Amino acid sequence: MSAMKLAYGCAPLLLVAACSGGPSVVNTDDTPPAGTPTAQPAPSTTRPSNAHLANAFHFAARVDGATGYYFTTPSGRWQCAILPRAKAGCENANSPTSAVAITGAPDEVDGSDGEPGVPNAIVVDRGGDPRFVAQSPPEFGPDQGAATVLPFNRILAVAGFRCNVQEANGVSCMSEASGKGFTFSAEGHAMTYTDVPADAP
Repeated sequence: MSAMKLAYGCAPLLLVAACSGGPSVVNTDDTPPAGTPTAQPAPSTTRPSNAHLANAFHFAARVDGATGYYFTTPSGRWQCAILPRAKAGCENANSPTSAVAITGAPDEVDGSDGEPGVPNAIVVDRGGDPRFVAQSPPEFGPDQGAATVLPFNRILAVAGFRCNVQEANGVSCMSEASGKGFTFSAEGHAMTYTDVPADAP
């Protein structure tokens, strides 16, 4: 039944229910035109948790005249840093220039000099996608001594980035500007941030 019939005065036998103001069901059996867009799910509005924040002051160190926020994992295997408003990343704590040794990492990536190289770090920039890099010199450890340990289930959130270490998932960092990040352990990686559950100990 078309809307035009309704607009021109209700045909006596066909539209009694519609004209009487009572409830009615109209089924025209018309199929929607091809190419009708389907509803897309709304983007996630879940904000990262702030339930387990670490005090960023304890992780600050000056390297090459700039302040960064450096940490090592409880195992001592990885060292990581948040370089304010630029990037967050991780490398091997014992041998920062050697291969990153993460299952599934690429065998070769473009180095900072444009030449192919073995990836020795994983990084997320402020606005870019997370990726493996071949960096020289290493960037994610302090100049002297070991960085402060970031305990399990504590979140270091500072200068536009956040990182955490979880026993089950490994290390995770993200850019708060883009929402992009990474999660990795020696056993594998995912190019997404894994938040610390609000009820974590």
